[in-house]
Amino acid sequence: MNVADALRGRLIVSCQAQGRSPFRDTGHMMAMAAAAVLGGAAGLRGQGVDHVRGMVDLGVPVVGLVKRRTPGSPVYITPSEADVTALIGAGAQIVAADATGRPRAGGEKLPDLVAATHASGALFMADIDSLDAAMAAVDAGADLVGTTLSGYTAGPVPDGPDIALVGKLSRHCPVPVIAEGRYRTRTQVSAAFDEGAWAVVVGTAISDPVNTTRRFAQACPHPRLDS
Repeated sequence: MNVADALRGRLIVSCQAQGRSPFRDTGHMMAMAAAAVLGGAAGLRGQGVDHVRGMVDLGVPVVGLVKRRTPGSPVYITPSEADVTALIGAGAQIVAADATGRPRAGGEKLPDLVAATHASGALFMADIDSLDAAMAAVDAGADLVGTTLSGYTAGPVPDGPDIALVGKLSRHCPVPVIAEGRYRTRTQVSAAFDEGAWAVVVGTAISDPVNTTRRFAQACPHPRLDS
């Protein structure tokens, strides 16, 4: 069974931490990732070389990425070939990168990142925002496409996941479709699989207790002002 087959019909948990979250500490994040695996996650999505390296030891496929802002470019998910090389060196079996068609700093192109990924024997996951971007990524050699960036590249961010895009991709793309982005409920996950998702990624709803607590706190009559 290859890496993609091991994820078919299953849940991937994105274990990432932002801002002041104490889970940015590698040890804490590894505990979160281990808990996700114990709960039934068939794969993990991790940000940063150190976190990816630790997740690999948990025995499930790891989708690795680097979030890094570069001057002159809106791309921040795995912006360069060097990031690809570092992630694969850390053990990532799948490398995820922005494949929205937006320009990268330094002039690197999506096919460059795909080629670097394949040269090391890993799979490439294209984080896209539209059907057109997905088809362009497939033409560039992407092994999987994910709806990760749908809703994040133009206009206000929607509240729910883009399940309709999952259906479009499943009907038109010849590679596995990974549903990702704002999945918070079991109903949403089931709906994505009904639309043809190969696997579903859930992140914040599982692995970000800061954000989850904030959502509940904001429903209270007197929420903390700094929440």
